[in-house]
Amino acid sequence: MTPTHLGQTSKLPTSPEEAVLDYVPNPRPDRLYLVRFAVPEFTSLCPVTAQPDFAHLVIDYAPAATIVESKSLKLFLGSFRNHQAFHEDCTVGIGERLFGEMQPKWLRIGGYWYPRGGIPIDVFWQSGAPPEGLWLPSQDVPGYRGRG
Repeated sequence: MTPTHLGQTSKLPTSPEEAVLDYVPNPRPDRLYLVRFAVPEFTSLCPVTAQPDFAHLVIDYAPAATIVESKSLKLFLGSFRNHQAFHEDCTVGIGERLFGEMQPKWLRIGGYWYPRGGIPIDVFWQSGAPPEGLWLPSQDVPGYRGRG
């Protein structure tokens, strides 16, 4: 579990498939707690027009044995800048990859996408029911009204 990015100079991966996510031991594996990553400037490309799409992502998870290293997560998410995919594919794919590799007790992701064709699209995915006793704060991203 030696991180490949932490303390190193790292280039932005050219695709999500190329990106390497690093995981480190959970410093409190005996505790039930929530980790949140807010990503207010996520970008990808429309698979039809290749125009940029923008979203505010909120990733919540309850760690088990490992936690995701934040620099590797930033590089992974940045690799979507040149990736063409629908909102649903990006949001669910990010959640599934993190859940599959890290194997947390629970994970959810909210993708709050800015309008495309005049319609904002919000996409949500979670790994299952949250563990009993886990505090779940609201994601606090308002419905589109000039989101920001």
